[in-house]
Amino acid sequence: MMMPLHVATDIRDDAETRLDAVFAALSDPVRRAILGHLDGSDRLVSELAAPFDISLQAVSKHIQVLVRAGVVTQERSGRISRCRLDAGPILDAAVWINRYSKYWQEQFDLLALALVDDDRKRSSKQQSGRRLRAARPPGRSTGQGRDRRRPKP
Repeated sequence: MMMPLHVATDIRDDAETRLDAVFAALSDPVRRAILGHLDGSDRLVSELAAPFDISLQAVSKHIQVLVRAGVVTQERSGRISRCRLDAGPILDAAVWINRYSKYWQEQFDLLALALVDDDRKRSSKQQSGRRLRAARPPGRSTGQGRDRRRPKP
């Protein structure tokens, strides 16, 4: 039987589903702020809710999205709930995004070449402009400076 092909597809689909959940979780500014408050320390849900002008229930719903995405673990002890950051799934998202760094690096390289070329053209124009001004015969007016009108008597 050809079962290994389906298993590989299932694993890939599972990884894609987890990645989708992480990106969906990170798409909301409240959830990103919650993750920011969890940087390296456990927090109570009430502590996480304090900076927001939304209900505790709304913050709890945001936390549940983060838990389903796997970026937050939650431990309950009675009515007290502690949350902890699990950055592993975020690393998976960063690895996925990093695949496109080659594209962006190429774009930055092209931009750098265009800027260097533009600088060369500007400097060449400035030098040729200086040469033209220096090549004018002395006594020739450029239209600036002396007023050629006679003073009124």
